[in-house]
Amino acid sequence: MRNIAVIGLGGFGSSVARELTEKGVEVLAIDRDREPVEAIKDSVAHAATLNSTDENALRAVGIKNVDVAVVCIGEDIEANLLTTILLKKIGVHRIWTRALSPLQQEILKMLEVDNVINLEKEMGSFVATSLAASNITRYIPLAKGHSIIEVQVPAEFIGKTLRALDPRNKFGVNIVAIKKMIPAINEQGERTLEESIEDVPKADDILEETDRLLIVGSNKNVERFANQ
Repeated sequence: MRNIAVIGLGGFGSSVARELTEKGVEVLAIDRDREPVEAIKDSVAHAATLNSTDENALRAVGIKNVDVAVVCIGEDIEANLLTTILLKKIGVHRIWTRALSPLQQEILKMLEVDNVINLEKEMGSFVATSLAASNITRYIPLAKGHSIIEVQVPAEFIGKTLRALDPRNKFGVNIVAIKKMIPAINEQGERTLEESIEDVPKADDILEETDRLLIVGSNKNVERFANQ
């Protein structure tokens, strides 16, 4: 079972926490105010009232052990950024952080968080889906209800060509690029994998286990594709 911490329980954060729980994720819900914690405590596995800018408090609730931490703090940009920095320092595996301005987005990118969330409450369901599905590695929101996601090739598609898969007709999505991992040898003579992007995939390209697909479509359709 995936274990995800949701920090900041405003409208968006509460929506993500509840959706994740419904998808079978063990959620640790955190807020500095008691009221939202009390409101959600019966809907999630764990809930804690604490200041997320307090490193000791975060460590005390076992934040280092979660699979992903989602920072949903909205208006308090300082708390948002400091919480993200502390999560990086503590060694949380993956971090998603909400941004409310272009400048904040740029700062978060400099901090190398795994995903920058720039979404409102109505998108909480899709964010929860992305977090709950371990094969979705990145997403970019487009117009309302549509997104681009990066997804590890679903197991049943390995070895198939794009022509056979026919994603547009069967799933209502378009595969706009394929990231492939190419074996290489670095300067130290060590075997490594280098990322190569096919930005105009061919119909006869065969999908491999290590490939990542960039697909675009409605949230409903990209979710259906990713969950194969």
